[in-house]
Order: sequence, then C-alpha cells, then structure tokens
Amino acid sequence: MHAEQYRKDWSHSEKIIHKYLGVTWIGTNHRDYEKGEGDPYHYFTYGAGCSVVEIDCLTGEHQVLSADIVMDVGKSLNPGIDVGQIEGAFVQGYGWLTTEEIIVEPHGQYNVSGPVDYKIPNVKGIPRDFKVSILKDCPNERAVYSSKGIGEPPLVLSVSVYLALRNAINSARFDAGLPPVRRLNIPLTVETIRMACP
Repeated sequence: MHAEQYRKDWSHSEKIIHKYLGVTWIGTNHRDYEKGEGDPYHYFTYGAGCSVVEIDCLTGEHQVLSADIVMDVGKSLNPGIDVGQIEGAFVQGYGWLTTEEIIVEPHGQYNVSGPVDYKIPNVKGIPRDFKVSILKDCPNERAVYSSKGIGEPPLVLSVSVYLALRNAINSARFDAGLPPVRRLNIPLTVETIRMACP
C-alpha cells in the first residue's frame, strides 16, 4: 500500500488536522502499511498561527493587525533563514487567501499575465505586528543534522487570517442582526468582504 492510499483511509478529521497544521511529508521506506507500523516521514513539522484582523465594512478593506506563529523546525541550522522562510510562506499564503484572484476565461486562458494584473501582498499588507518563534529542543534524530522541512508548511498557517476575517465579518453581521455567513470563498478580496458585510 502506498502513502497516498494510506492517507485515503484517514478519517475526515485526521485529514483536516494534518491539512491545517501544515504537515510536510517527505517519504521514506520505513513504514509497513499493511501492519500500520513504522515511521515513513522523517521531516514532520508542525506549527500554530494566530491572526488578529480589522475590517472596514464600508469599503471591504482589511488590515492584519498581528500574526503570531510558532513553528517546529527541528534543530535549526540557521534560525535567521528559518524565520525568513516562515514569514515568506505565511505572507505568500495570506496573498493567496485574500488578493490572488485567478479566473479561467471561457476560452481556457487565465485572466492574469504577470505582476501588472496579479495582486500579491506588499509591505502595507503584511501584519503590523509579526512575531515568529521557533520551538526549542525539538531534535529530529532521524534526519540530516536533526532538521525538519520548513519551506512550504507555514503557508498553511495563513488560514488563521481567513478565519479571523470570517469571524470579523460575522461579528459585524451579528451586530446588525443578520445571520452569519456560512460560506466565504477564497480569495477574500475587498469586494468579497464588502458584499458579506452588512
């Protein structure tokens, strides 16, 4: 049985937990899938993120007031590079969730061709208060220099911005006596936030 098949057998909750915790999978052959024993992934990495946002219901604009991230990187080979990777991945995910609207035209081409018409976060869009912490004393004895994968997993932590925006919208709706929005598609653009607000 391959890793993909093993993951198909997971419960919905297990898939959600692993998706939103930002787990990276780098496979090895140290797992007996028939018996369910062993550890095939030497580079498991976990993280947690919390974001605070402010929205303007009249314009749909928002600001990420703060973002706090704690990441398990194993034994960091270079903390400065690791923190930069974590910040960059988080901001990349934040852009994907809030500004990067890609539409496939009826003839099959994308509506964007480059930086001119593809919105990505800029300096004004990053969290005003951005704190990144690396867990201490988390060695990974089975990996190279006791390290863990750090490139992409923090991207998933930016879902905390999406959840904070959704909570802010629903708070405004509650104050106006309206029911909560149950479904908000990404990206949460200015227009989407404005239309969801009372």
